[in-house]
Amino acid sequence: MEHVIPAWMLIPFVVMLLCIAIFPLTKLEEWWEHNLHKLYVSLILGVPVGIWLCVNGMSHELEHQMIYDYVPFILLLMALFVTTGGICIKGDLKATPAINSTILAIGWILASFMGTTGAAMLLIRMLIQTISERQYKVHTILFFIAIVANCGGLLTPLGDPPLFLLFQKGAEFTWFFNLTPEWAVTGLLLLGTYFALDTYYYKKEPKQNLEKDNTNIEPIKVNGLINILWLLCVIGATMFINPKYIQAMGEHDAPFYLRLLREWVFIIIIILSMATTKKQTRKDNNYSWTPILEVACVFCGIFATMTPALMFLEGMKEQIQEVLSQPWQFLYGTGLLSAFLDNAPTAMVFNSMAPSGDIAGLANDAFLGAISVGAVFFGALTYIGNGPNFMVKSIAEQSGIKMPSFFGYMIKFSLIICLPIYIIVQLIFF
Repeated sequence: MEHVIPAWMLIPFVVMLLCIAIFPLTKLEEWWEHNLHKLYVSLILGVPVGIWLCVNGMSHELEHQMIYDYVPFILLLMALFVTTGGICIKGDLKATPAINSTILAIGWILASFMGTTGAAMLLIRMLIQTISERQYKVHTILFFIAIVANCGGLLTPLGDPPLFLLFQKGAEFTWFFNLTPEWAVTGLLLLGTYFALDTYYYKKEPKQNLEKDNTNIEPIKVNGLINILWLLCVIGATMFINPKYIQAMGEHDAPFYLRLLREWVFIIIIILSMATTKKQTRKDNNYSWTPILEVACVFCGIFATMTPALMFLEGMKEQIQEVLSQPWQFLYGTGLLSAFLDNAPTAMVFNSMAPSGDIAGLANDAFLGAISVGAVFFGALTYIGNGPNFMVKSIAEQSGIKMPSFFGYMIKFSLIICLPIYIIVQLIFF
């Protein structure tokens, strides 16, 4: 039975987004900084939505969204956060534009093979330590979010959740390497723009800051190497513990504990990582649960209130198909919604509306590429576009870096830096 979602049921989701965007700009900023208060808002908005869905016979959709989408989402992010948070890369390099750009480039390459969350959490603390003597450093964190926490993760299903879901649908693991040109052009344009901007700010740095930066240099040291093993276990579990390899997980009547087998493995890996990592290593890494708890609290409300929004979009499928007929339209459609909705289910909805390819359940190559690029790249347009965005922001703020507000991020960075580059990429490839 197809359920009709009234437009007014989108209001809680819009309010949730407005809370994230507006509270930090008001007198409620200090109140909003507490994760428990974020959870209160998520529950106040999400619980009534859940009750409405259940009363109207849509409990299955809510269950799928919260148990089989939100739980895997947050546990994968937590597993990557905990394992990479146990790898302490210490060092205070000379914060020149070339060195800063090199760190971003390394993260850009790693993101496709250890996930955008893994790469971001591995390098963000070392980057913050490197630029600690600089006065102008906010732009470095913003480009880190765009390059490492988003655009780097395009080449494999490990890079970003929507690609993994497309892999589950039947896309070959290596198919995403076909998007190497889009990945390379976007990354190089972002890195080139960053290098030019950082060079400009470097010349504006007070002389005493540069002298301090040149003096306070520490060689790179890596501790907590056991977590590389646990990180590989996370990657292996993501690749192989799924219905494609364990068919019983995908059966309609499979119990929830079997369908969530991969997530149980993530929990075990998290416990092992915490147990085998010295407390001093995490202390040296300024490790804190605050960033992942912030993501968990905020996205709990987003996933709950987003359920009617996604169902409403699915109900508009025929009307959307009349308007969207070209790959570039799917790129912008997937991308713009991914910036405000979770990019994984958004990619799935647009995949279902695109012309079919050779494999049942998958769009053809041109549309599949557009959907993949839109879902991965456009996550950098907002703080909520991709899970690690909020983590990087939170870690930077814990280190004393004042980050832009929700709208400030868009106005001062993503809409004037990222979006024009995405348009260039669309004009070249789509």
